[in-house]
Amino acid sequence: MMSREIVSTDKAPKAIGPYSQAIKANGFVFCSGQIPFNPETEKMVTGSITDQTKQVLANLQQVLIEAGSTLEKVVKVTVFLKNMDDFNEMNEEYAKWFKDNPPARAAVEVARLPKDVDIEVQLIALA
Repeated sequence: MMSREIVSTDKAPKAIGPYSQAIKANGFVFCSGQIPFNPETEKMVTGSITDQTKQVLANLQQVLIEAGSTLEKVVKVTVFLKNMDDFNEMNEEYAKWFKDNPPARAAVEVARLPKDVDIEVQLIALA
């Protein structure tokens, strides 16, 4: 029998549309895309792609914690960048969060992201 549970935490930005922060199903956690919004200050993190990447990954970490998972259990990441020129700088920060045995990943440039941010990241982890 398939299990399905909605995951929600106030330690990450609330969904800005008809979707859940994450769904826990059959041993996996499917995290929706996160943008660089700081739920504590209720402000978008602007400035360097490093700062934005740090906030996005911190948001995803909080969603995973709420789901009973961790960044170490992440198996697949998709990074959406507004500008692929930010790829190397994003990678430097990203590598700090996934030091050993990094997950599979795709990074793609997109024309536009919600709230006109520069980065959005979604991921799948083991529960």
